[in-house]
Amino acid sequence: MHLILYTKDGCPWCRDVLAFLRKKNVAFEKREVLGNRSYFDELVQKSGQTKTPTLDLDGAILADAGVAEVEPWLCEKRVL
Repeated sequence: MHLILYTKDGCPWCRDVLAFLRKKNVAFEKREVLGNRSYFDELVQKSGQTKTPTLDLDGAILADAGVAEVEPWLCEKRVL
């Protein structure tokens, strides 16, 4: 399992999802898109939009989601 979390610095929803993943001890790779054009382009290619937080779990995408959407999605994917 490889989880990528696309974030934007200063985004309160991103901070919440980061804190949630850390609290649940979920391994993930954080990719901040505002400071990295390559990550930004990746986000758009994978999700079709520019909003964060967006998660990529082995190619399954959950775009523009807060903790309320992330938790059940990760349970469905058997990460939690």
